[in-house]
Amino acid sequence: MFVKNARLLARRGTHLMQARGYADEMKLTFAAANKTFYDKADVRQIDVPSFSGSFGILAKHVPTLAVLKPGLVQVIENDGKTSKYFVSSGTITVNEDSSVQVLAEEAHDIKDIDVSEARQLLSKYQSAISSASSDADKAEAAIAVECCEALVKAAE
Repeated sequence: MFVKNARLLARRGTHLMQARGYADEMKLTFAAANKTFYDKADVRQIDVPSFSGSFGILAKHVPTLAVLKPGLVQVIENDGKTSKYFVSSGTITVNEDSSVQVLAEEAHDIKDIDVSEARQLLSKYQSAISSASSDADKAEAAIAVECCEALVKAAE
């Protein structure tokens, strides 16, 4: 009886995998309000920071929807070239056809980030937490500190 059920499950699983239409290629669209970095470009891998943990995406990845946290998005192109970007927040969507959309509220190429300026911003917002007079001001400064810490870490 067990063997019969196992065969049935294996056949159904194979059928579902074929029906999903997973692709061998992955198309990336990566954009922010300030710039479009990739528009349906073929890439090998994407590494993203999310609130549920950082993860890598390859072709045939299970469909996923996640919220981006401040951090480093790394794109590995088919020729092996690696590009790194800092994102402040946003969403990542992985579709059944292996297309991926990274929509960031703000994103910048790591090469364009001045580490010393990022450290100055971090100090400024750390001081703002100490001097904040209301809970709202403290929360706003804490969010800015989290973002600046991720910015400094990504740029180093």
